[in-house]
Amino acid sequence: MKERAPMPFDKSFATTLRFAVMSDIHIDDEDCIEEQRLAKALADLGELCSSDVRYEGLDALVIVGDFASRGTELQMRKVKKLLDGGLPSGARLIMTMGSHEYMSDGEENALRRFGEIFSLTPDTHEIINGFDFIAVTTTGGCHFDEKKREFAAAELEKAAERDGRKPIFFFQHPHITDTVYGSINWGEDEITDILMNYPQTVDFSGHSHAPINDPRSAHQRHFSAFGTGTLSYFELDEFDKAHGTIPPEDGSAAQFLIVEADAGGRVRVYPYDVLTGHFFPYTWEIDEPWNIDSFKYTDARYVTAERPFFENVRISVENITADGCDITFNQAGGKDRPDSYDIYILSGDGLVKKHLNITSRYYLYNMPATLTEHICGLKTRTEYTVKIVANSFWRTRSDALTARFATL
Repeated sequence: MKERAPMPFDKSFATTLRFAVMSDIHIDDEDCIEEQRLAKALADLGELCSSDVRYEGLDALVIVGDFASRGTELQMRKVKKLLDGGLPSGARLIMTMGSHEYMSDGEENALRRFGEIFSLTPDTHEIINGFDFIAVTTTGGCHFDEKKREFAAAELEKAAERDGRKPIFFFQHPHITDTVYGSINWGEDEITDILMNYPQTVDFSGHSHAPINDPRSAHQRHFSAFGTGTLSYFELDEFDKAHGTIPPEDGSAAQFLIVEADAGGRVRVYPYDVLTGHFFPYTWEIDEPWNIDSFKYTDARYVTAERPFFENVRISVENITADGCDITFNQAGGKDRPDSYDIYILSGDGLVKKHLNITSRYYLYNMPATLTEHICGLKTRTEYTVKIVANSFWRTRSDALTARFATL
């Protein structure tokens, strides 16, 4: 039997609802790795949920868009076949479409195919184990027109009238702007004013391909919001990285969320890595979804004294040439994984001659213990100092590591 890390499910949490959320699967016409990842995700879900002695089984799977690369009939039927063969017994299926489902031959045809193949409606309000699930498919790519706004507002109000203290689980493909990590470049603000009226909303969204083990993928301000990751490739919502927004090893991506609720309306969210079969070391907790003052995952997290730190670490400068070198160093420690590193190349008088920002590759469950970065564009026969500073997700910085070297 395959060895698996212990499940982080809170044994004192009396679960009455369990569902999973995933997005951005990107099944293609040709054979693709995403098919294997979806199959494994479904198999893992079945194994994880059936082996839990507290609460057996999965009540629902929600897929929030971009399950197909271009929304062709073949791609949709491949997704349907995988779901038919792998969805755990008894689980309800809720799906929305995203921008990619419209790319083959337009929105109207995509909507028709979606209904014919999955026998689902693009917008839905379902009650599962006494909890409200509202899912909205965007229009015109990732937009909410007046009809979509009216649907969202009406269904949220119905849910709130049923029980104003219970969480309302809300799903759409794009993030809500300025909420979770990824929502600056991949968010829409067209229903923010509606969601703000219902702080008990727990919103799930994709579109960005941002890692769900980034603690910023859990966000609370006016309501609770969670990013849902990807089974295809990572993208980062940062624009100062030496590699651009597509990070190294971007294809090592397969993540989703398992969500639980209890009879009192408390919620637990567990991020899971499909590639390694492990949960990430986070459990996000919402104890009073209706009470904004109880929120834990707010922007107040940026006000912290916690900093990354280097411990017994040295910089190794190797493969020195006339205009460059390779710099290797051990990763920083801290409460969370480091987010990134600033690498400064200083001249003899301490002035910055080159500055790179690189990711720590925190999005990989097996984050590498060391990083190597090639530095180029230096002057020949010149002495330099390399300075490295680790950055946290909350914009705090470590003390600097330094080393001296000279080009040939």
